[in-house]
Amino acid sequence: MRGEQQKISEDSSLRNDRSATESYSGVPTLVRITENNFTGKTEEKGTLLEKILDPMNLNLAYKRVKKNKGKGGIDKMEVESLYDYFVEHKEYLLRSILNGKYRPNPVRRVYIPKENGQQRSLGIPTVVDRVIQQAIHQVISPLYEEDFHENSYGFRPNRNAHQALKHCMSKAEQGYKYVVDIDLEKFFDTVNHSKLIEVLSRKVKDGRVLSLIHKYLNAGVVESGLFQRTAEGVPQGGPLSPLLSNILLNELDQELSHRGHEFARYADDLIIMCRSKRSADRVLKSITNFIEKTLYLRVNKEKTQVGHIKEVKFLGYGFYMNQEKCRARVHPKSVREMKNRLRALTSRSNGWSNELRKLKLKLFIQGWVNYFKLADMKKLLKGIDEWLRRRIRMVIWKQWKRVRTRIRNLTKLGIGKDKAYQFGNTRKGYWRIANSPILSQTITNKRLKSSGYTFLLDYYLSVKA
Repeated sequence: MRGEQQKISEDSSLRNDRSATESYSGVPTLVRITENNFTGKTEEKGTLLEKILDPMNLNLAYKRVKKNKGKGGIDKMEVESLYDYFVEHKEYLLRSILNGKYRPNPVRRVYIPKENGQQRSLGIPTVVDRVIQQAIHQVISPLYEEDFHENSYGFRPNRNAHQALKHCMSKAEQGYKYVVDIDLEKFFDTVNHSKLIEVLSRKVKDGRVLSLIHKYLNAGVVESGLFQRTAEGVPQGGPLSPLLSNILLNELDQELSHRGHEFARYADDLIIMCRSKRSADRVLKSITNFIEKTLYLRVNKEKTQVGHIKEVKFLGYGFYMNQEKCRARVHPKSVREMKNRLRALTSRSNGWSNELRKLKLKLFIQGWVNYFKLADMKKLLKGIDEWLRRRIRMVIWKQWKRVRTRIRNLTKLGIGKDKAYQFGNTRKGYWRIANSPILSQTITNKRLKSSGYTFLLDYYLSVKA
């Protein structure tokens, strides 16, 4: 087994999932490697596999993987080693793919935490397999773009979550105020391989490409050094996974459209919009039957719900109606998740310098606000900023560890000596002290901002201007 895995690693180091611009400064390209040394193409021209292995397509895939970096797979090869690998193994690699003898490596399974306390599994392919997957993606994605439904917004060029949210809000204003919120249970882990290949075969007529994709689906995973076969599922983490999920779920999109339903889908997040609760209940029953009996996916009965639009959560947002206008808000679960992240970034015990903390806070706040900028949240952000400033003051007070340091700094910031001595000797807890008038008069909001701290409301108002 170990010897077999070693051989697989040598044969298949082309994997990583990435997207970059067409030029990447400082990265050697594969074009001249391929053009000068790659002579293993078959005489058959214009077929799909040859397009995938075309020098320009492989070069773009390589640059995208290189640009996006990322961790290595089970062979521990990093993206920095890709160029040297191709120089040495390019001929054997392409020949093995063309001959159908290429065997992808298993993916390395890792886990990331979810907001509900559970964990989401990711499968990290080797960097060589990421390049091959990216090359496949670049060729077959355009074949399907023309077929994908206009209400599908996830993992597609020039489409994003904000468009999906605006679509839902627009339909709610037209009277579609009742929502079927479908939860597909562990979607990426339960995709039926046979069904997916059957759907793929309608468009992909090159059997060698279908076989290669099937090999990736069946490559297996390695967790804690142990190999596990994958009889179902599309591991998240590779370039092909989002595209394959869209290809399969497009079957659901087309069925919904054929039935005349209004809906929006972003990856496996789907809501169907109806004019009444009665019709929503009816839609839930019929579409659940289609999902489970035709697509062989599972609907999570506990999390799937029917309700008024103000009761649902979609892509982290909630909604409310204001004089027949549908408005967006940040869902309470998203607020809790955001505060937990801010709490971690302002921990008193992470050992960060103030400059590093400022940078991490800035990056998180800008990313979070840019995503949730559709929401009405001025009042919300004002309250969170007050809480955040209190946490920052708590960190600063802890950094002034000694009594004499506290007295000296309070004096410098304008507090009288007697008051500074009294406050510097206090035994009250950090969190309580952080809310005291003394610190709010010395470590003022203006001083925090001028020192480089970024706050949510300020940035929100700047992007909304």
